[in-house]
Amino acid sequence: MPQARTLKKTQLKQVIDVTNSCSRYPLRDTSMILLTHLCGLRVGEVATLTFDEVMDTSGKVLDEITLSAEKTKSKCARKAILPRQMQRHLQQYTNALERIPAHGYLFSTQKASHFTPNTAAQHLKRLYERAGITGATSHSGRRTWLTRLSQKGVSVFVLADMAGHQQLQTTMKYVTVNDEMKRNAAELI
Repeated sequence: MPQARTLKKTQLKQVIDVTNSCSRYPLRDTSMILLTHLCGLRVGEVATLTFDEVMDTSGKVLDEITLSAEKTKSKCARKAILPRQMQRHLQQYTNALERIPAHGYLFSTQKASHFTPNTAAQHLKRLYERAGITGATSHSGRRTWLTRLSQKGVSVFVLADMAGHQQLQTTMKYVTVNDEMKRNAAELI
């Protein structure tokens, strides 16, 4: 099975633009996409987020999410930092909701149930396809996130910790080395 495609900034913008113009639930869908691209969350982690994990009691979006061991693939709890752009977007999304659903999950399907990891993965794949991005899957955001952070010089040790990887080799498999990274490295001499 091929690895999920790493997206360029223009491709992410394309997906967001198409989602905003074509989706029945644009704030929900862009929030789900951005949580993978800006925070590196796995689709299963996105699908199982609850309002209590994302907002304080006054309704303000937090600057970090604590993912319990039960929600992570590695079964190790970790914190996910929400960049300000993500915080603003989630605040806009939560403010637009009429009420918090009884199930308590952040993202509801059209039928008012919450997404399962599988339905969320299928949904994100369809959003990428609708935008004409071939080879992109629900894991593309996480791969893109790790690659971009690596491009900016973030240590593989920090990347592994942020991603919740126990082994550095796992993190290294996610990073797509490209010509821009090589040029930047060459200029360090």
